Amino acid sequence: MHEPTWLTWARELQAIAQTGLTYAKDKFDIERYEAVRDLASRMMAAGSDTDAQKIAALFEQEAGYATPKIDVRAAVFRDDEILLVKEETDGKWALPGGWGDVNQSASDCVVREVEEESGFRVRATKLAAVYDRAKHPHLPPMPFYCYKMFFLCDLIGGEARTSIETTDVGFFAADALPELSVGRVLDYQIARMFEHRRHPEMPTDFD
Repeated sequence: MHEPTWLTWARELQAIAQTGLTYAKDKFDIERYEAVRDLASRMMAAGSDTDAQKIAALFEQEAGYATPKIDVRAAVFRDDEILLVKEETDGKWALPGGWGDVNQSASDCVVREVEEESGFRVRATKLAAVYDRAKHPHLPPMPFYCYKMFFLCDLIGGEARTSIETTDVGFFAADALPELSVGRVLDYQIARMFEHRRHPEMPTDFD
C-alpha cells in the first residue's frame, strides 16, 4: 500500500457517511453521518494541506452507495512507439484517457477519450490491466477510491490534434518517454503495455 494511512481512513469514513446518508431515515442517524462526513473532510484537509470546506463541498456532491470511480487509459501503438498526450493541467504527458461516463461501456469511453484528446481514431482490442490506484505510487493521492483500466487499442485513422485538455500529441519509444503526469500513469505501467503488445496472449493484469 503506497498511500498514507490517514488517507485510507478518511476515504473510508467518507464512504461510510455517503452510504449512511443514502439510506438513513432517522434524523439523529442523519446528523451522525453528517458528522462523520465532516470528520472525513477535516482529516483529509489536515493530511493534504487543503481547505476543509472545499473537500466538504466535494464530498457533498457524492450521493448513493459509495463505489470506486473508474479511470480508463489507452495504449495505442504506431510501429514501436506509444501514443501520449501532454496534459493542459500540469504540462506533463500521459496515456490518453479519463473518467468513465454513464451509458458508455469502458471500451467505448476509452475510444472516445483517445479521439477527443489526440485526434486519432482507435478500436479497443484488449483489456490489458485493471489496477487499484491506491496500490501504485500515483501522486497526488485522490479523495475517492479509483480503479484504472488500461486497454490496448489499434490505430485505425485520424490525425494528431490537441484539445481543451491537451497541448501536444506524440508517439514515444519505450526508452525515450517524456516527463509523465504521474497522477495518471506511471513509467512501469507503460512498460507493461509494451509487454502486452509484444505478447498478446498474456492475461489481463489485476491487483
